[in-house]
Amino acid sequence: MAEKEGAKVGAEEMEEREREGEAEEVEVKFRLFDGSDIGPIRCNAAATTVAALKDRVVAEWPKDKSVTPKTANDVKLISGGKILENDKSVAQCRAPFGDLPSNAITMHVVVQPSSAKSKPDKKANKLPKTTRCSCTIL
Repeated sequence: MAEKEGAKVGAEEMEEREREGEAEEVEVKFRLFDGSDIGPIRCNAAATTVAALKDRVVAEWPKDKSVTPKTANDVKLISGGKILENDKSVAQCRAPFGDLPSNAITMHVVVQPSSAKSKPDKKANKLPKTTRCSCTIL
């Protein structure tokens, strides 16, 4: 029963945060594949969308990296173990983590170039399409 009350309080806190999020400024840091960071940047949690954050990541991407996104579509942002959707605001994507500071968020950046998505796998085409059976019937 205490767990249900705790879950109810957590949901109420989330709703209250979303209402207060209209003016709430948060700090977002982007962790790249090699452990380096972009940011932190400050943004309005309710007004800033994930798509806007992706545009910012592409614009501020370090020039010395071997992997570079060409467009925001090449970037995926992960926070709290979930891939974030472009149309969601930062406030909608935040997960409550108890005692952690509520104004600091680290998002992980994954780069998946569009060209890699459209190329067919050549190895799959070279596999033989015959079925063989090696059974011995006595």
